[in-house]
Amino acid sequence: MAKSEGGAKDSSDARARWKYLDYVLTRPGPFTDEEWVPGKETIDFLESSRVLVIGAGGLGCEILKDLALSGFKDIHVIDLDTIDVSNLNRQFLFRQEDVGKSKAECAAAFVEKRVKGVKITPYFGAIQDKDVDYYMQFKMVICGLDSIEARRWINATLVDMVDPENMESLKPLVDGGTEEETLDTDDPEQITWLYQKALTRAEEFKIPGVTYSMTQGVVKNIIPAIASTNAIIAASCCNEAFKIATSCNPYLNNYMMYSGDDGIYTYTFEHQRKPDCPVCGNLAKDLDVNGGWTLRELVEKLGERAEAQVKKPTLRTEKTSLYYQAPPQLEAQTRPNLDKKLSDLVSDGEELAVSDAAFPFTLRFKLVFTK
Repeated sequence: MAKSEGGAKDSSDARARWKYLDYVLTRPGPFTDEEWVPGKETIDFLESSRVLVIGAGGLGCEILKDLALSGFKDIHVIDLDTIDVSNLNRQFLFRQEDVGKSKAECAAAFVEKRVKGVKITPYFGAIQDKDVDYYMQFKMVICGLDSIEARRWINATLVDMVDPENMESLKPLVDGGTEEETLDTDDPEQITWLYQKALTRAEEFKIPGVTYSMTQGVVKNIIPAIASTNAIIAASCCNEAFKIATSCNPYLNNYMMYSGDDGIYTYTFEHQRKPDCPVCGNLAKDLDVNGGWTLRELVEKLGERAEAQVKKPTLRTEKTSLYYQAPPQLEAQTRPNLDKKLSDLVSDGEELAVSDAAFPFTLRFKLVFTK
């Protein structure tokens, strides 16, 4: 009997860590759905929900920590990078002895050590290494990426996985990102402005050694994102993941923007689906072209377009293959087309399919010749 009581006490003590979580999940709130059932069933579902975090850098470190402290017990993380000494000032899961090691592996080990009971499975590699079956196992995917290409790839992959007859194939994507005002490190005026600001601050706090050349050397390296901004965005992502997993409150529909330039400002709005979206749309997007352009010029302009940003595209129409990146035999065979005019290769209104190894989908454009 004494042993039983001790076991119950140990269980109670272990659960005490989650009392604030239980406060939310064991009773209805002002925004919960009338059919929502609070209590053990919801908590068990949260703990058994397998989630994937993509990226273990500035955002990813915060996301992993927040998920573990929000009750998620089965977390996977992917990152292909190793730890650099410049990461240590804001990626707080890493230490000096971790430099050169896998971000995913070190982050997973650190959080597991600090939050007992959570299991984090790391993968040191690229998201493109994994197939559909791998992504199908997760309840949702949370991104903390700084690569637009990778974010577009996982978005397109998850969309392509959806089977209307199988709701389990629908994997919510919570996508977080941060950015800063860009500084032109080759512009003397901007460097001078920054140097003057730095010098003023150095004099105020009696910091010696600030020179123009030092300022120039610092900005030539990566300027780290502000740690507090990462924390805010990561917390927002994990808050949405928590709401999706537990249904304890309505989740965001479907975009939130935070600005910390001049105080604290956020706003939300609903992004509308575009019929000509290259990922989920079913219409070809109009593309204004000049018939006098060469195919090579078209390829270059596609690389500059926000919705395309292709790097090594293959182009074809219903009638013919215009250019292949691979295999080498087809590349050599279609290479002469790169220097031909578009008016000699395609006609006004013809549909062009553009594929790229970096994306799991094909872009479709309706060519519109301009006068």
